[in-house]
Amino acid sequence: MAGLLAGVTAALLIASVSAGAQEWRTSSSLIDPEVETKPFERYDYVNPDAPKGGTLNSAVFGTFDSFNPFIVRGTPTAGLTFFGGILWETLMQQSPDEPSTSHPLIAEAFKYPEDYSSATYRLDPDAHWHDGEPITAEDVVWSLDVLKDISPQHNRYFANVTEAVALSDHEVEFRFDQAGNRELPHIMGDLPVLPKHWWEGTDARGRQRNIREPTLEPPLGSGPYRIKSFDPGSEIVWERVEDYWGADLPVSIGRNNFDLQRYTYFQDDNAEFLAFQKGGTEDIRREVSTRRWVQNYDFPAVEAGDVVKREFESSSIEAMQAFVFNMREPRFQDRRVREALTLAYNFEEQNRTHFFGLNKRFSSYFEKSELAATGLPEGRELEILEEFREALPPELFTEEFKLPVYTPRTEREYLREAVRLFGEAGWEIRDGRMVNKETGRQFTIEFLGGSPTAEIITSGIIPNLRKIGIAATLRIVDTSQYIQRLQNFDFDATTGRFAQTNSPGNEQRDYWSSEAADIPGSRNMGGIKDPVVDALVDKIIYAEDREELVALTRALDRVLLWNYYMVPQYYQPTMRFAYWNKFGIPEEQPDYIGVDIDSWWIDPERERALAAKYRSQN
Repeated sequence: MAGLLAGVTAALLIASVSAGAQEWRTSSSLIDPEVETKPFERYDYVNPDAPKGGTLNSAVFGTFDSFNPFIVRGTPTAGLTFFGGILWETLMQQSPDEPSTSHPLIAEAFKYPEDYSSATYRLDPDAHWHDGEPITAEDVVWSLDVLKDISPQHNRYFANVTEAVALSDHEVEFRFDQAGNRELPHIMGDLPVLPKHWWEGTDARGRQRNIREPTLEPPLGSGPYRIKSFDPGSEIVWERVEDYWGADLPVSIGRNNFDLQRYTYFQDDNAEFLAFQKGGTEDIRREVSTRRWVQNYDFPAVEAGDVVKREFESSSIEAMQAFVFNMREPRFQDRRVREALTLAYNFEEQNRTHFFGLNKRFSSYFEKSELAATGLPEGRELEILEEFREALPPELFTEEFKLPVYTPRTEREYLREAVRLFGEAGWEIRDGRMVNKETGRQFTIEFLGGSPTAEIITSGIIPNLRKIGIAATLRIVDTSQYIQRLQNFDFDATTGRFAQTNSPGNEQRDYWSSEAADIPGSRNMGGIKDPVVDALVDKIIYAEDREELVALTRALDRVLLWNYYMVPQYYQPTMRFAYWNKFGIPEEQPDYIGVDIDSWWIDPERERALAAKYRSQN
């Protein structure tokens, strides 16, 4: 017995020494270790003396009916996001200037053991809610528990976190179900922290609040802004918190400069653009319409220099935009059908007629990064794929993946091949209609859109689908219905966007895993259920080093492409902005995200001059 006790004592001592050896870290990076050793005083590109004041006017397409962005029900308002937005803060702030890098926010430091089996975060003792109550470890524990319960995205993102334990008022330990996930200690900093005492309290009428339901009661926050006023579905105004506790943090210096942020909602994109031309409703416009960018910025304010057109470049991965087919529907489950649908998309003609040849087509789910699969698989990537050879298309190993490139001569060739693939999958053309050989039922696709822009987006594929006998149509619905239908996977086909980082990890489960395919609100829109994809995602999450992560991600990219789960669309090589010339802008913008509007400020003299000049038009 004495020997057993001695052994236990020794084990506890070793564990204590090991835990004590953990280093508290402030900044964190999954790519550049030097970030964790260099002092972080502020973002390099900001103007530390940027003045506060003025109103940033923004326009939003659609509507809103909730201040709860974490649940499937309801449409959250502008200013709120998956990570909390400008109302709730996360433990750490993701850097706009460096990929996969975070700096202190609510947490002033964190640490983890060598095997990555847990992570401990130490909260800034000055952090507090807008009502003056301190932010505590109990808030953090409650936030993790409730978000994993109510939010499909957080449930997948933090799937390997078994529990959070408050070690003191200002320290919380996250415990993981497996060791070796090098990303997990880092991404715990992405956890939005919510006020437990507010959500578990009662509203002005004495009713119990419920975070599992939509709400239009302005919630208590901790961030740089809070709700000042709102008109459901029409407008929301955020005001800068004068005594914001984090105003002097390095991540805040030179940022959060607008006294007010006003969002006005529009139901029509053309009406929104007309409002922008008049001024006073939308100050900064991210222009996603190439046609409008080229042809319609000739109104008087542009000619007078009062509206500035400017293009910014970003080094970040382009968010894949693609036609997503709902594989929960049997007719989309055959890979040959999906390949045929890919062959029917004429990007080149669409780019020429609608985009003036300015857009580029995606060729990877990790476009513009070292993570993109190119050429034939080789080296470590090939070794990884060999493990799954029997479950993969044989062409993956022998051919470079290439999307069709349309010319007047190749269109008939591609459509003929599409018909052949449909034939192999059990379909044939009868009387000009693509029908099932056994049932005689026509192949139909209804593309779901949320705005008239969907007409342009689908213009490169619907005409060709009709040429081969498919009943292809477009249905445009209002924003609320569109969001609800996407969240419940109630569509045949739609356009999806899939943002990536330079250090992929746990979020890949929500994009591609079989489990996420059946969870309403997940980002696995197409319903992918592929054991190879599941295995590669797990390997990515537990990659031991950067080199292995890159090889695994290239393998995943190649598998997704060769299975034709989506039809890649296009992206704009630059970020196109038009803005009223009332802003002070730092000479440099962050290289990674391209534009950080939070670092801009308003020049009061220019703002007054513009208001006086264009007041008569409003």
